[in-house]
Amino acid sequence: MEGMPTSAHPENGFRQTILLVTGLSGAGMSTALRALQDMGWETVDNLPIRLLGPLLATPPVDGSEAGERPLAIGIDSRTRGFSADGIVRAMKRLREAGKLDVMTLFLDCAGTELDRRYSETRRRHPLAEDRPASDGIAREREILDPLRRWADHIVDTTAYSSNDLTQEMRRRFSLGDRSGPTVTVMSFGFARGLPRNADLVFDMRFLRNPHWVDSLREGTGLDAAVADYVRGDPAYDEALERIEGLIDMLLPRYRAEGKSYVTIAIGCTGGRHRSVHVAERIAQFLTSQGHSPNIIHRNLSSLPQGGLEGRRPSA
Repeated sequence: MEGMPTSAHPENGFRQTILLVTGLSGAGMSTALRALQDMGWETVDNLPIRLLGPLLATPPVDGSEAGERPLAIGIDSRTRGFSADGIVRAMKRLREAGKLDVMTLFLDCAGTELDRRYSETRRRHPLAEDRPASDGIAREREILDPLRRWADHIVDTTAYSSNDLTQEMRRRFSLGDRSGPTVTVMSFGFARGLPRNADLVFDMRFLRNPHWVDSLREGTGLDAAVADYVRGDPAYDEALERIEGLIDMLLPRYRAEGKSYVTIAIGCTGGRHRSVHVAERIAQFLTSQGHSPNIIHRNLSSLPQGGLEGRRPSA
């Protein structure tokens, strides 16, 4: 990492944003870089380490707006000359020089999910060409640990589709001006696992369950009949008013603390009925308060499964 510049284009007086995109192979780096490029970032993938310094030191073409675009650089364990500790030291020097806004995004993923992805695509893990993918995953996780510990942004893609990751990138790295935290409201099913990136989690399993009504089971919380049934629970109005009041109190405090992203997760058993309806209601409330929430229904497309819902309540 010798020869790394301590500033970039100082003659302009321009402070460029640099985002280092790294993480585990198979966790979605290509998808993340494509999303950044679509949002107007300049992106460079798998750049040899020895060329990173010259890249940052290269001034933009006269009259070009390229120098004003933020730059995302994809680097992982396959990159020639890769050294996690060396990269951390180099990025620290760039940040301390004060001429660049330097951030690091680390894409993480559970080993079992990565193993499944490699198995389905029949790709070989870059660090386990002649061994099981799980060996390469474990080795790479150890190699990348210094970068993960130093990262400004960690996104766990275990439960993400490509579209989910694209939306996450837009929420975090959109170039639009934002005066407060980006708020996401997510519905999910507890039976299918807690969301890994949630800041606030509210459990809707105390509300009566449309799954046990034959005419409602195949529907979702987006359907009027299901929504009416959930709203008919005696505890619904008071509970939702208290939850909305708590969220309304917390968001300004998150903003005052400089928190950029807040994910509010609303759960029920299967993630198709109660949580979906309540997430939609909370999103509408946030909109009425001047926010522009993103909405994700993580398990909406999952098929209804009686085994996940537990025992039918007694009459």
